Amino acid sequence: MAGFNKVILIGNLTRNPELRYTPNGTPVASLGLAVSRRYKQAEELKEEVCFVDIVVFGKQAEHCGQYLSKGSGVIVDGRLQQRRWETEDGQKRSKHEVVAQTVTFMPKRQDGGGGGGTEPPAHDDAGFEPDEHV
Repeated sequence: MAGFNKVILIGNLTRNPELRYTPNGTPVASLGLAVSRRYKQAEELKEEVCFVDIVVFGKQAEHCGQYLSKGSGVIVDGRLQQRRWETEDGQKRSKHEVVAQTVTFMPKRQDGGGGGGTEPPAHDDAGFEPDEHV
């Protein structure tokens, strides 16, 4: 049976992007994203927040590092990935993250929150997804 792995998230960055480069020079940005869900339980309005790690590659990663900051609103379109590794003391670890195919920058809020820097390109459709893990 064929699978389908597609994730679309809208939220705000929880920290400034961390930009680094692979040994062969590929830009990689790590983002923390907070995604909220509001719902009503009985007569009470509740909010639940999910924190998701995002990885962006290529020119799009450089744009994220240049134009985004803590609080910036983004739309992330990508795929879910599980990374597995072993610690130095032999413990097995794993982590789910979203590998972004596109990151769309949301307009800055008028109340003074969400973003920094100059206006970014609204959308970067590089679609670069190397197989290597950083």
